[in-house]
This record gives sequence, C-alpha cells and structure tokens, in this order.
Amino acid sequence: MKKFRYYWEDFPVGTVCEFGGLTLTKEEIVRFAKQYDPQPFHVDEEAAKRTVFGGLIASGWQTCAAAMRMMCDAYLLDAASAGSPGVENIRWIAPVRPGDTLRVRLTVLEARVLQSKPHIGLVLNKWELFNQKDEQVMHMEGYGMFLRRDPPG
Repeated sequence: MKKFRYYWEDFPVGTVCEFGGLTLTKEEIVRFAKQYDPQPFHVDEEAAKRTVFGGLIASGWQTCAAAMRMMCDAYLLDAASAGSPGVENIRWIAPVRPGDTLRVRLTVLEARVLQSKPHIGLVLNKWELFNQKDEQVMHMEGYGMFLRRDPPG
C-alpha cells in the first residue's frame, strides 16, 4: 500500500493552515462561465458593467473549483483521501474579479473515526477563501474522509 504524507491523524480539531495563491484571469473566468455558468456578468464584460456587480466576476462555482485546486495542491494529492460525503454551507460573500489572487484558510472543526468503517476517519473542515486584499470572498464547510495511519485489526 502506498505511503502518504497525510492521514486522518494529521487533522486534529483546531488545526488551522493557510495555502494557495491562485490568480484568476479574465480569460479563465469567461472560459469557465461559457461552459458551466453562462450568466451575463460572468461572460460579457459590457453587460456585466450594467449589473449590481459593476463588472465581470467569476462564477461562484469557479471559486469553489479554485478552492478545490488549491486543496489538492496543498495536501489532498499527498493524503490518504477516501473521498468526501459532501460540502455544505457554501456562501459567496464578495465577488471574485479578474486578476484576484485567492488563498485558503482551512480550520478543522471536527474529527472522528467512522463506527461502520474504523479504518477511516471523518474530518469536518471550514474553508475560508480570501483575495489579495484579505477580503473574504467565500466560505464553506465540508467533510473529508481519510484512511487512518494505523487502523485497528
């Protein structure tokens, strides 16, 4: 079995870490939106100027995808991840604009072993995304499942 850097035991309650530095360009915002969320304020710069946003903004779903990319780069691709049963409480707090550089603050809220699968631990995280001005643009909570380093039996 492959040895990973991170297992369930590496996510104790109260852990806080920050990572990222992903910049979204205008072209990336428009390309994503044309394929997945083609609302005018995501795909048409002129139309976006006439909206409450006053200009082009990234889709909230692209912001979620950016968070996922940063999580993969920071730890998930080197973790004994067993997937996720879901994400909840997503809130898009401020628009993400072309040229914004995003970073993530992860806080572990809960960690417990699954009774039905004692070789797996469940971790509840809060992810907060900030732009280069330290403005919070999104937050969400979600679960990750990780293999235990030394499972029973």
